[in-house]
Amino acid sequence: MLDTPAAHVPTLSLADQARDPDGFAAAFGGSFERFGFAIVADHGIDQHLIDRAWALTEALFALPEDEKRGYHIAGGGGARGYTPFKTEIAKGAEAVDLKEFWHVGRDLPEGHKYARDMAPNVWPDRPEGFRDAFIELFAAFDAAGDRLLSAIARHLGLVPDWFDRAVKDGNSVLRLLHYPPIPADAEGVRAGAHEDINLITLLLGAEEAGLELLDKDGRWLAIRPPEGAMVVNVGDMLQRLTNHVLPSTTHRVVNPPPERRGHSRYSMPFFLHPAPDFLIETLPGCVSAANPDRHPEPITAHDYLHERLVEIGLVKK
Repeated sequence: MLDTPAAHVPTLSLADQARDPDGFAAAFGGSFERFGFAIVADHGIDQHLIDRAWALTEALFALPEDEKRGYHIAGGGGARGYTPFKTEIAKGAEAVDLKEFWHVGRDLPEGHKYARDMAPNVWPDRPEGFRDAFIELFAAFDAAGDRLLSAIARHLGLVPDWFDRAVKDGNSVLRLLHYPPIPADAEGVRAGAHEDINLITLLLGAEEAGLELLDKDGRWLAIRPPEGAMVVNVGDMLQRLTNHVLPSTTHRVVNPPPERRGHSRYSMPFFLHPAPDFLIETLPGCVSAANPDRHPEPITAHDYLHERLVEIGLVKK
């Protein structure tokens, strides 16, 4: 076990939202303001579906390397399908991340207005049942994300459905992550220090030690959720929208201790994005004399995403 001190991020039950929506919103928003992170139990995603998704994820990454690389879209920015090991690099880092991943996005009907900005999904021939399982899991994450955004809206003094128009047919991505076994002298870490790009990230699979956040005092703190709970964090788009009232906290996945380096680590983050044409414009209620507008120039979600993908090496200038 890593000896990094634990972050005292509260574990909240999403089941409390129906009984006391204002109380849940205050607790959830308060955790975001303090840490940029929250831990959410009773998130409503069916455990049988999650178990099936884990089994399919392991089977996918166990495929031969050349077969996996057949699903890599050159020049696609990793938007869909497979991204090989040691491709992504954290902004400002010198060593690439020790991971490979697969992206599942939103299935859009033919002729949809966002089809130009949102690539179609890539589906592997095997393992069997992959497509159906991850279409279902994507929808389940989407629904949980809507509930959490409703709580954020309440916390910010907005109407509870404020984010609905922002995320309708949004460019969200479900990432299946595999951190393979690594040697003791491996250069770099599994995921270098970074912030997420999107509105919020919903993460399953953080029970294995390694996920850490950078606290406001400069200390790294370990995030240790209870079994089955979801780790949720603020992304840069929400930070910008709220004028940094809700901070997008730097985090990383460090390498395991020597006795665990021969084991793989898997996780499933759902990066909840707004629609490509959503205008990220500072909320007036988040601007004050003590906190003047840090981002007076609005930007579309599509343009902001492109800027950031260039920074992390998934898109070339």
